[in-house]
Amino acid sequence: MPPTFLVITSIAASSHPVLQCYAKEAAAHAMPMIVVGDLKSPAQFDLLGCDFYSVARQQAMSSELAKLLPCNHYARKNIGYLAAMRQGAEIIVETDDDNLPGSDFWQERRRRTTAHLLTGKGWVNICRYFTDRHIWPRGFALDHIRDDVPKLPDEVAVDCPIQQGLADQNPDVDAIYRLTMPLPVDFAPGPNVALGQDSICPFNSQNTTWFKDAFPLLYLPSFCSFRMTDIWRSFVAQRIAWECGWHVLFHRSTVWQERNDHNLLHDFRDEVPGYLNNGRIVDELRQLRLQAGAEGIADNMLMCYRKLIDMALIDHQELPLVAAWLKDVL
Repeated sequence: MPPTFLVITSIAASSHPVLQCYAKEAAAHAMPMIVVGDLKSPAQFDLLGCDFYSVARQQAMSSELAKLLPCNHYARKNIGYLAAMRQGAEIIVETDDDNLPGSDFWQERRRRTTAHLLTGKGWVNICRYFTDRHIWPRGFALDHIRDDVPKLPDEVAVDCPIQQGLADQNPDVDAIYRLTMPLPVDFAPGPNVALGQDSICPFNSQNTTWFKDAFPLLYLPSFCSFRMTDIWRSFVAQRIAWECGWHVLFHRSTVWQERNDHNLLHDFRDEVPGYLNNGRIVDELRQLRLQAGAEGIADNMLMCYRKLIDMALIDHQELPLVAAWLKDVL
C-alpha cells in the first residue's frame, strides 16, 4: 500500500481508550499516526506509535497556515494534513477520537475501483442505500430529506480520490435527527456508490480517505460554524472534483461511533447556518465557471471560498488562510 497516514485531532489525554486503540492498531498495520492538539490538550502527551503536535510544535513549523490558524477550533486538523504530506503521505485517512475502527478500517484503499455511479441526480441521500430507516447525513439539505433516492445503475469503473465510509451505532447525523429520531443505527454492508457530475451528498471528516491528487481539497475553513467546517469543505471539494473528472465514493461502515458528550441544542444552534443555506451553497457553487482539470484546483478553491464569503457565510478573514494553505501544500 502507498504511504498511508492516519490523522486525528483531539484534546483528550494520551490515556484515552480510542486513541490508544488507534495507536496500537496503526502500528500493527505500519500506518503512521498523527494527532493534532489544541490549547485544551494536556501538557504531557505520550502515546507510543503516535506523533503528537502540540500547539507549540505546530507554531514552530515552517508553515504559513500554522501562523494564522485560530486556536480552540477543529480546523487545526489542517496542521495534521500538512504534517502527513511533508512526511511523504500519498494517502491520508482521517477520523475522530470517538470513532472506533473495525477490522476493515485497516484494509488497503484503492483509488480506482468499481461502484454504482450516479451523475446528474442533484441531492442524493447516500444513507438510504444502506438502511431502510429514514435517516440523512449531517449537512443534507432539509428540503430534500424526503426525496426518493435514484435507482442504482450497473457498476462501472470509477476514479475516486475522495472516499467516505459510514459509521455504525451513532452515525454522523444532525441535531434535528438526534432530537426527534431513535438511535443507534447499524448500516447494512451495502454497495459502493460513487457520485459524479451534478450529484451531491455531504461528507464529513470522521471516516474519510484522501489520495494525493486531492490533498489540496482537504482544507477545513476556520471562520464558520464548527458544525459546518467539514460539511462546507465537502461541497467545495465535490464541486471542484467535477472539474477534474473525479468521483466521490461512499462505502459501508468501517468504524462505529461512541459519541463524545454533546449539548444537542448547542449543536442545533451551530447547524442553523447549514439548515438555512446548504441548498443555496450548492446552487451557487454549481453556477461558478471553474477551470477544468486538476491544475486549476488552487484557483478554483479561491473562487469557491470567495463565493462563500460573498454569501456572508464565511468571514473575510478566511481568504488569507486559504492562500496560506495553498502555499504550504503546493
